[in-house]
Amino acid sequence: MQTQELKIPKERVGVLIGEKGTIKRRIEKKAKVKIDVTAEGDVTIEGDFLGVYETINVVKAIGRGFNPEISENLFKDNFAFEIIDLNDFAGKSQKKRTRLKGRVIGEDGKARKFIENYTNVHISVFGKTITIIGDIEEVTVAKQAIEMLLEGSPHTSVYRWMEKKIRSLR
Repeated sequence: MQTQELKIPKERVGVLIGEKGTIKRRIEKKAKVKIDVTAEGDVTIEGDFLGVYETINVVKAIGRGFNPEISENLFKDNFAFEIIDLNDFAGKSQKKRTRLKGRVIGEDGKARKFIENYTNVHISVFGKTITIIGDIEEVTVAKQAIEMLLEGSPHTSVYRWMEKKIRSLR
């Protein structure tokens, strides 16, 4: 038996639990684990090692802004989950963090949608993080593209690089 504790934002607790506990029960059933959640966002996962390990990423993904259906893709073998901490690029500056989020999201969400559509991943910009879920290789490309944007590369250069990279994968 393995036990793991983690914390998610309070405002995401309801999403993890779901209406009448449906999401929590569905995750517990898929991973064969027991999940306890407090109103403050403290989560305890108990079960065998693999079930706990897989569930940690699903819970973290829900905590980082993904809907449960997208998060549950992490139970699949070829899916990966990456978290980019904006503090690594913006330091403690709230103003810089907001500007960097804007670079990744783009005008009317165009930059984020382009990366999502081209790499076939899901991206969540939530709090001080940018999180990516998708196929392992495509998540790697999307992460590099996002980091290039965060480091100040022009959008068009990043898109061209990404197109070449994805073409070579396929």
